[in-house]
Amino acid sequence: MAWALKLPLADEVIESGLVQDFDASLSGIGQELGAGAYSMSDVLALPIFKQEESSLPPDNENKILPFQYVLCAATSPAVKLHDETLTYLNQGQSYEIRMLDNRKLGELPEINGKLVKSIFRVVFHDRRLQYTEHQQLEGWRWNRPGDRILDIDIPMSVGIIDPRANPTQLNTVEFLWDPAKRTSVFIQVHCISTEFTMRKHGGEKGVPFRVQIDTFKENENGEYTEHLHSASCQIKVFKPKGADRKQKTDREKMEKRTPHEKEKYQPSYETTILTECSPWPEITYVNNSPSPGFNSSHSSFSLGEGNGSPNHQPEPPPPVTDNLLPTTTPQEAQQWLHRNRFSTFTRLFTNFSGADLLKLTRDDVIQICGPADGIRLFNALKGRMVRPRLTIYVCQESVQLREQQQQQQQPQKHEDGDANGTFFVYHAIYLEELTAVELTEKIAQLFSISPRQISQIYKQGPTGIHVLISDEMIQNFQEEACFILDTMKAETNDSYHIILK
Repeated sequence: MAWALKLPLADEVIESGLVQDFDASLSGIGQELGAGAYSMSDVLALPIFKQEESSLPPDNENKILPFQYVLCAATSPAVKLHDETLTYLNQGQSYEIRMLDNRKLGELPEINGKLVKSIFRVVFHDRRLQYTEHQQLEGWRWNRPGDRILDIDIPMSVGIIDPRANPTQLNTVEFLWDPAKRTSVFIQVHCISTEFTMRKHGGEKGVPFRVQIDTFKENENGEYTEHLHSASCQIKVFKPKGADRKQKTDREKMEKRTPHEKEKYQPSYETTILTECSPWPEITYVNNSPSPGFNSSHSSFSLGEGNGSPNHQPEPPPPVTDNLLPTTTPQEAQQWLHRNRFSTFTRLFTNFSGADLLKLTRDDVIQICGPADGIRLFNALKGRMVRPRLTIYVCQESVQLREQQQQQQQPQKHEDGDANGTFFVYHAIYLEELTAVELTEKIAQLFSISPRQISQIYKQGPTGIHVLISDEMIQNFQEEACFILDTMKAETNDSYHIILK
């Protein structure tokens, strides 16, 4: 379908998008709280006002952002007023993003006549996936060799200069552009949301992504490192034509709702305006090992070398905890808020250091952020962890020891070591859902491989039989049970069976 949209001026975009969103957001407030049953403080505490507050500095609510980015794809009509917009995209389809210079006269004169650099990213919206982003992308790379998550459709793009795509960063592209000239970049997203869904039984909801754009200007050394502006929006990616079907389904559902119910939802707009956010933190991953691969038919995974000596342990996975420290600078505190899904409040805490945030009481945080987000932020500041439902310990069986014991016909002793004084190192696995799928994912994460490469997991039973692991069996595991991990090549060339002994 050909686009019938002309390139709008920045003021037109604001009028047609932001103002309409805001006006639509105001409708239904009285119905939600009841006529005459609310005060101004109650209204200002609504999430929609928090979103407005997050995108504008407290001391200047009429601030005009220097740049504006418009994704030419319709927003979903099935999004509630206080929620962030959601846009559906088709896998591999080219979508235009218009880069608009929105500066006032005399603003940022240092970039007049100069180029700026914009970095596009497709990242995970969910914090759980953000923690394991490197492993998720490595697994995707292994299953889709030669493919990229994000690409620029260069022939269709206008005004972009020196577009680049780093082969090691599948989800990132960058280019230079002149704010004084018309610039439109067409992007293609090649992954789909269901590829990163935990369970693979069909019919699961796909995970949401974020399209984020960070723009930088040149410093005195000619490097584009001085941050100017960042904005992002939430998307879901479907197989070809799937986004159109999902949009139609959402529209039909909304048409069946009563007028009173419709007032609680945002209208769907033809374009998506990216909202201001914190810059994406630069994290460099060093990958010294090749993509997951297997060279032998037995014990191909490796948690260590030889007998599992602590001197030969691989790099541990990224820590799940991300505690804020009193020594954290205001800039690092901003990044911490972004990583922990508190981007909405980054402007409120612009000059807060780690010590400043940690001094806040529970009532302080709730008063600033509201009850729901306030409790969540307070718990995150105090580093409160939820205890796992089940903890088990696993150790990889040593090839050399197994061959030695088979020759000597001696039983294995893995609790603390063996008769020859061999020392074994165990790894803890924490389970929350107590399912076979979760156990598969945790073991795959421990081995730094894709869960698809684990065909089945068995538990060695009486007389050496192999019993298929089920959810019910895991629910009956004893707390802090110890297992030896053995591997066997599956029927297919690229997958393996895991045996718990």
